[in-house]
Formats: sequence, structure tokens, C-alpha cells
Amino acid sequence: MNYVQLLETTAKSAGNCTCMGIDPNFSALPEGVSVQQFFITLFEEMDKANIKVASIKPNIGYFARLDNPLEGDFKGSLALAEIVKAMPAKPFILDSKRGDIATSSANYAFEAFRTWKADCVTVSPYMGNDSISPFALAIGEDAKDKGMYILNRTSNPGGKDLQNQIMSDGRPVYMHVADLIAKWNSEYSSGIGAVVGATNLKEFEDLAAFYADKRVPLLIPGVGSQGGSAPEVIAIMKKVGYPLELCRINSSSALSHPWAKKKEAAPSNWKQVCLDAIKKFTEECAL
Repeated sequence: MNYVQLLETTAKSAGNCTCMGIDPNFSALPEGVSVQQFFITLFEEMDKANIKVASIKPNIGYFARLDNPLEGDFKGSLALAEIVKAMPAKPFILDSKRGDIATSSANYAFEAFRTWKADCVTVSPYMGNDSISPFALAIGEDAKDKGMYILNRTSNPGGKDLQNQIMSDGRPVYMHVADLIAKWNSEYSSGIGAVVGATNLKEFEDLAAFYADKRVPLLIPGVGSQGGSAPEVIAIMKKVGYPLELCRINSSSALSHPWAKKKEAAPSNWKQVCLDAIKKFTEECAL
């Protein structure tokens, strides 16, 4: 089963195109509960309530910061490993945003696909084809069921600093990156997708329309705490004819600790609060 088939199968099984991001706000965790206990408990509660998501995306940076390698302490990596082993959904998208010269990228591809056994990884395109190709070759030859999402138009405010610069043909940089992603998808693997944020809906619509008939997988951040709306995103994709089963709409802190945005402590019924948020999100992202 290749990555596109995995996306289609898991979306149909879950009945939605959700991606549950794992970006833990450690200060928002319930008192006395470790990060791995928190998410493993939440996964167990989701299973009991028959709430299914269509992918899970842990961000490696949140866990790497907990490591202290010079002291022989790898509690962050070990916590992430426990969470990964307990994750109730596929694909497992490792959010690491790697991208370096070819030899380094080859090692980062090994890290994602072999060390962490991720189904997919996020990658930066800034250094071009020789930076992307080791991931693409790993997908195409060594690990045919793997995928990667290349940063295209990101959801963060600073993304416009480079991505929205206008080129000599009058088009923004992010549309030129979209051309490259479509080219790499065609040349290397159908598992090569794009990260397209939902915080600017006009830009999102342009990119969704561009990718629709090319069947390029989309990872869509910017929904939830960043202010985007899942129903609006779904409506746009239907309007432009983009296949919903190939996208994953991500929300992170709004699902796992929605109280943090109000700077409140975790409530005593935190499990139910999270379940309600996740259930609502899956309903908004229904196929």
C-alpha cells in the first residue's frame, strides 16, 4: 500500500480527514500527569468513545527540548516513543521540517522512516532538489509506502516574508514552490504532498485548485487555535474539486488542551473536554 492509498483507506475508515497534532503545552497539562501519560490516556478515552481521527502528527521539537544528551538523559525522546507506540491512527506524520544538503537529508530521511518508523515527514524546500531528493528516493525505492509534505504556503504570520514575494512573472514564490512540488510528485512519488495553511483562504483556494486534478496530498495547518475554520476549508476543497480523502486538516492544542488558549489550568474533567473538542473537529472534517 503506497502513501496515497494509506490516506484514502484511513480517511474512509475514520469517516473524516482530520489530523490530530501533538504539540504539547507542558504548562497546560493536568497536575502530576506526564506528557506521555496524558496522550496515552487520551488515546484510550478516544477508543472507548469510538472517536476516530485520520492521522496523528507529533512535532519532534516539543520532545527534543526535554532531552539532555550531555547528561545521558533522553526523557523527551522516550516520551515521544511511548506516545508513538500508543497512537490509535495512521498515518503517523513526523513533523520535523527537515531540509539540508543531500548527504544530511539522507540521514534525516533515515531518522524519520527508519528510526521513528514514521509514515510521513515534513520537509523544507528552501535548499532545492538535492535537498528534497534523498527523501523522495527513500519513498520511491527504499520505502514505497512512505510520504512527505513539503512546506508550500505555511500558516504562520512570518510565512509571507519569503513565500509571498512576487517573482518576475508576477506570481508569488509559493506558487513557484507549488510547481516544484507537483513536478516532484510526478517524477518521484505520488506520496509527495504540500503543506498549505488555512489562515489565508484566498491563497488556500488558489493552491487547492492548482493541486486538485494532480492529486497531490495536502497537509493543512492553521485550523483551531491559529484561527482557521475547518468547515470553510472543506467547502473550498469541494468547490475546487479537491479529493477530500487525500487531505489532512490539522488541529493541535485546540484538541488536546483547549483551556490553554484562555490561560486556564486543566479542568478536573479534562478528558471529557478533550473528547468533546476532538469529536466536534472530526464532525467538521467529515467526508
